[in-house]
Amino acid sequence: MFVCVNSSHQPWLSPIPTLITFPKCTTAEHVNQIHAHMITTGFIKSTAITTKLVLTFISSPYEPLVDFARYVFFKHHSHGGFVRQCQGDPFLWNAVIRSYSHGSDPKGSLFILCLMLQNGVCLDKYSFSLVLKACSHVGLLKEGMQIHGLLCKTNIGSDVFLQNCLMVLFIRCGCIELAQQLFERMPDRDTVSFNSMIDGYVKYGLVDRARELFDAMSSEEKNLITWNSMIRGYVRSKDGMNIASSLFFKMPERDLVSWNTMIDGCAKHGKMEDAQALFDEMPERDSVSWVAMIDGYAKSGDVVAGRSLFDEMPKRDVISCNSMMAGYVQNCYSIEALQLFHDMRRAMNLLPDDTTLLIVLTAISQLGHIEVGITIHCYIMDNGYCLSGKLGVALIDMYSKCGSIKNAISVFESIEHKCVDHWNAVIGGLAIHGMGEMAFDFLMEMQRLSIVPDDITFIGLLSACGHAGMLKEGMICFKLMQNVYKVEPKVQHYGCMVDMLSRAGHVEEAKKLIEEMPIEPNDVIWKTLLSACRIHESFSIAEPIAQQLIQLNSCSPSSYVLLSNIYASLGMWDNVKRVRTEMKGKKLKKIPGCSWIELGGIVHQFSVQDGTHPQVTEIYSLLSSL
Repeated sequence: MFVCVNSSHQPWLSPIPTLITFPKCTTAEHVNQIHAHMITTGFIKSTAITTKLVLTFISSPYEPLVDFARYVFFKHHSHGGFVRQCQGDPFLWNAVIRSYSHGSDPKGSLFILCLMLQNGVCLDKYSFSLVLKACSHVGLLKEGMQIHGLLCKTNIGSDVFLQNCLMVLFIRCGCIELAQQLFERMPDRDTVSFNSMIDGYVKYGLVDRARELFDAMSSEEKNLITWNSMIRGYVRSKDGMNIASSLFFKMPERDLVSWNTMIDGCAKHGKMEDAQALFDEMPERDSVSWVAMIDGYAKSGDVVAGRSLFDEMPKRDVISCNSMMAGYVQNCYSIEALQLFHDMRRAMNLLPDDTTLLIVLTAISQLGHIEVGITIHCYIMDNGYCLSGKLGVALIDMYSKCGSIKNAISVFESIEHKCVDHWNAVIGGLAIHGMGEMAFDFLMEMQRLSIVPDDITFIGLLSACGHAGMLKEGMICFKLMQNVYKVEPKVQHYGCMVDMLSRAGHVEEAKKLIEEMPIEPNDVIWKTLLSACRIHESFSIAEPIAQQLIQLNSCSPSSYVLLSNIYASLGMWDNVKRVRTEMKGKKLKKIPGCSWIELGGIVHQFSVQDGTHPQVTEIYSLLSSL
């Protein structure tokens, strides 16, 4: 593109051809041509032309143009004579501030504000509002409070627009009490003031306070945002759906947000009949409406109803496909999730995003289909997806659960910028494979690289030590977690320790640890100890624990089965009969265990005394010959 050409209609030194080309620029090459032309013609020294350039380029969606506008501004407008000319008019400065506050570097707006103060440029309420919004975006509370102090010294400090901006800053930074103090001291309040405060209360679960403000507003002051915020607060609370419904039907008018909020609330509370009734009644629907319903049905376990709605959608996008796939995975329909992924790419011609691939990798992990996992890994690498975030973590986890710890470690080592989640994934994978020593070595490497482990790291480490029989190292990790890294043990950590001690035959020590736990042990911990009692024949410990578990979980068959097995191992057949009779009386059945193996891309599943496999005769024949 020739950005500036001479014509018979315009003299060479006329700025008009140059000005006409400004809106047509989109690339760095165009910028270079414009810059070269302005230097050779001397237009670069014209304040009027450079001002026009800055104003045109500074709001462009193309980054090279914005960068050039800032360069021209700093080079020709931020000092010297121009500053003296525009001290009373911050219009150009505000345009530059806006490019930072609405762009990828909000902190830059603070630098411009300081520059304005140093050069004596007048700041108006728009200047302050832009910087306050920038502080809100990145959580700069300290700087925001400094601006608040500066505002108090000006004659615009009490302006309701700026006060609202300050309130939003405090709310986004988690200082709800500061926001409330500011709200209460405001000389004038408008609907935005009330809405901001109500939204803040709702965000932090203070629905009662939000309701007090809501009731204090007149009907004329309340708008759709007010009503929707209040409804959103109630649908999030445990027992608030009835109040939310009452408000919804009292609203003078409703928009899509109102309907979608109610539908999402009903779905999250498991009230799918109410959600369906609202969905059928709403005057118009968008993608959010459909996704809320699909997600609700999936969470309630009704995947068929969710898929039926998905198929009815007038237009499907990546988000709706992700919702349906996630529903399949949540309900262990992993094959269907993968099929939808393939349909999405081929029939629907949609490009998967990071969330899609995370769901797909989870489905592969459930199935153990490593060949499919390798194919998805190749797709990820070929299309330039970044592994520094959750995608890399999911890939490591997938390989670990599909039986290839070697590939998992290879992916881990290929990631340049690792976070603690990547370390946790690989340590968890090593735990699954019983490679306790290597997991412990990874902890040492984390310490060498100054990467701070978290509670999940230690769950993986303790599990790895337990599976590898490394009691001493496990005890070290448990103490290291508390004394060095100040991580408070959770029930999962105690569960790992009980498992570790039980595996090593230290049943008494495991029982003592449970009794000394500062938190309530769950049934998994008690069952772990009970299993150890059976293996190590500690009947005196086992029987009272089993009876306690039966009382706690009277509808769970596993506790009855464990107690029955303990009696059987001791030859106490009358007691075995009594426990089995009790199970039959309560109609409890043990879910049979099963194992599976993948062969030629097909997963074969087997249960005890299973005769359903098409090759069952050949399988039993081979087993009998061994």
